Amino acid sequence: MRILALLLLAFAAAAGAAAQDPAATVGQPLPAWREGYLDLHHINTGRGNAAFYILPDGTTMVFDAGELDPTDPRTTSRRNTPERPDSTRKPYEWIAAYIRGVAPDQAKNGIDYAVISHFHDDHFGSWYPGAPLSADGKFALTGITGVGDVLPIHVLLTRDWHYPVDPARLLRQRPATDAFARTWNNYLAFVADRQARGMRVEYLKAGSREQIRLVHHAAAWPGCYVQNIKSNGWIWTGADSTVTQHFPPIDTANRKTWPDENTLSNAIVIHYGPFSYYTGGDNPGNVFLGDAPWRDVETEIAKAVGEVDIATMDHHGNRDALNENFIRRLKPRIWIEQVWTADHPGHEVLIRATSQLLYPGARDLFATNMMEANELVIGPLVAQAYRSRQGHIVVRVLPGGKQYYVIILEDDDAAQKVKQVFGPYAAKGK
Repeated sequence: MRILALLLLAFAAAAGAAAQDPAATVGQPLPAWREGYLDLHHINTGRGNAAFYILPDGTTMVFDAGELDPTDPRTTSRRNTPERPDSTRKPYEWIAAYIRGVAPDQAKNGIDYAVISHFHDDHFGSWYPGAPLSADGKFALTGITGVGDVLPIHVLLTRDWHYPVDPARLLRQRPATDAFARTWNNYLAFVADRQARGMRVEYLKAGSREQIRLVHHAAAWPGCYVQNIKSNGWIWTGADSTVTQHFPPIDTANRKTWPDENTLSNAIVIHYGPFSYYTGGDNPGNVFLGDAPWRDVETEIAKAVGEVDIATMDHHGNRDALNENFIRRLKPRIWIEQVWTADHPGHEVLIRATSQLLYPGARDLFATNMMEANELVIGPLVAQAYRSRQGHIVVRVLPGGKQYYVIILEDDDAAQKVKQVFGPYAAKGK
């Protein structure tokens, strides 16, 4: 009887959504999430990646919560993007406030899942002098530690950080005042503190579609699931839950044999009926002179993922990402680029992403923070390719996954009113 009731609830939600215009109104607040929507928010703080997902039953997930060191001269240089909306709050506070503003009622005081794609500061936060401390003084608040302090995380998923070697070994070679040492030790202090309060910590299991689940009304939305694609060197084959190890054996005494942090990034695909969405941290695909050929992880990722409706650009669209194999296999209708520096995107990356030779048909590009430097160097291709170059990017998938909208929100104040609406787009799957 409970399953029947949930299915009737899902039908009612779908019918209600069809009877109303879900596309939002320019100049007005974003209409609230409703049961049956899949909402994918790409939050722009100007200080790194941050995404927040609401699955159709109200299950919530953060994917990265970056925060660059504001005392680093590069962070505030003209090479990097300015803070958004402003500096009256820390980036983690803006992320948490954004989440509370859009989350379902049951999630305003906690997050079901948080995924850290990899351990770079623009994805999980950086310790810095003067960072505020938690109430108990055990850790500094920055990036994921700040978000997790404001909004309790139920399950934290990361790559297995003992590979290629335990960071403790590396930190012994650095002074205690080293910035990364402080960042890593601060993260460990956060994890220990939150585990004591009930947070579960797991390593992302490549190949699994059971690790991240709908936790509220899963039976009502059987067409929505999260497929884990990659973690460290383990990459899903595309069949069952089987994986292969992409990296050759390493020599723990020879750092040249170690994969770098970007190549270790986690990657997932969210499916909702015929709709699919890929995101994969900083996974690279272009091998430069002197690089080991296995640094191209995108080609194997693409074989498993196949065609999608929307893809976030690996590594922010930087020059070592979005290789030809990756673009040709994924063929997204929508590219989303999370930008915080003038390196995003590389000119040649944008040429590939828009090439009709790699896959035919229309495609729309959206960036959170396109810098003037990119427009000056790359030229008219930026204006031709991007439908929006500034603002929070929201993907709203309608009940059942057959249609979706891309909605841009203003990022220069806390009101976050609708700036532009694109769609409806038709999902490509069957």
